[in-house]
Amino acid sequence: MSAMLAARLYSAAIPSHQSPSPRSSFRLRPMPTAGSRSLAPRAAASATVVSTKPAPAAAPSSADRSVVRIGLPSKGRMAEQTLSLLKSCQLSVRQLNPRQYTADIPLIPNLEVWFQRPKDIVRKLQSGDLDLGVVGFDTVSEYGQANDDLVVVHDDLDFGQCRLSLAVPKGGAFENINSLEELVRMPEWTEERPLRVVTGFGYLGAKFLKDNGFKHVVLLSADGALESFPPMGMADAIVDLVSSGTTLRENNLKEIEGGVVLESQATLVASRRSLHKREGVLEITHELLERLEAHLRASAELMVTANMRGNSAEDVAQRVHSLTSICGLQGPTISPVYCRRDGEVAVEYYAMNVVVPQKLLYKAIQQLRSQIGGSGVLVTKLTYIFDEETPRWRNLLTELGL
Repeated sequence: MSAMLAARLYSAAIPSHQSPSPRSSFRLRPMPTAGSRSLAPRAAASATVVSTKPAPAAAPSSADRSVVRIGLPSKGRMAEQTLSLLKSCQLSVRQLNPRQYTADIPLIPNLEVWFQRPKDIVRKLQSGDLDLGVVGFDTVSEYGQANDDLVVVHDDLDFGQCRLSLAVPKGGAFENINSLEELVRMPEWTEERPLRVVTGFGYLGAKFLKDNGFKHVVLLSADGALESFPPMGMADAIVDLVSSGTTLRENNLKEIEGGVVLESQATLVASRRSLHKREGVLEITHELLERLEAHLRASAELMVTANMRGNSAEDVAQRVHSLTSICGLQGPTISPVYCRRDGEVAVEYYAMNVVVPQKLLYKAIQQLRSQIGGSGVLVTKLTYIFDEETPRWRNLLTELGL
């Protein structure tokens, strides 16, 4: 087997209460080990080297620090989209030196930003070195491994959408395999010739295969270009992140029914311990949640204003409520339009303001103009829609028992 394959043991991925039967050959091959290197100092070489500088002060432990820390993705599209979302919520991140890993958000003085790899964000949330983090749900699930200390505060930040999915070749032995159930029942997989699945998600991949009844499986580990493994004969299937599916199709691979391990997108995650014990974390989480929720809700809506003839505000409201595409948050706001006619002020029109989902905008305008005579229609983008209480905040307090 190629050294690039770097297969390794994922024993922690198989729950103990689901251990395979004695005749099962669900085995995970260990990664070949390179020659060991001792990290102990070489006493003979360094005995005469004595530093005259004073020893640096020990860094404060996670229990001692008073500042709240949030981890943000350090590179790639996820990093760009995270910063863009925060900026849209008036929470611009200020990084004075692009080579440094730290930054701040001026509007939240006690919040310290740390740019980290996504998997390190999850690990440092668990270790207590971070209190909050923005990371994909797939990464939380893989590296958090159902750790109860990780709390998903907001599960729908509306970017980074993808799915972790199992895919097999389109042809050969898999030509007529179109579902997970059919893949499990294939007679080709035996103890001597197990199904070889390559993935970078050892925990989720092993758990998914185990939970779905695969008996003869070898889970292989690799990072990047997994689509090349089946064509090269190095694996039979892959478990990898898929967004559009174009890369799979171009490499003659296909997803199968029932093969989605999980759906993922960017999430706001917190440490349960920090929310309970570290001063300021709960308050900062509340502010972040309110800003995010208000902005994300507003981004899907538009404000529509139209002038309409009517005998009264109630008459106009009644006609607006008859339209299926216009409902507003609670209903339309109707106010009189005072016109000057022959030197007198009179009410002939009423201005109607209503919030409309973006996807229903054109239908709403058509109905306004054709069915109830709306004119001078104005459309305005919304920045925030604040509720009396953010639903996710109430859910979080319930989760924390507060």
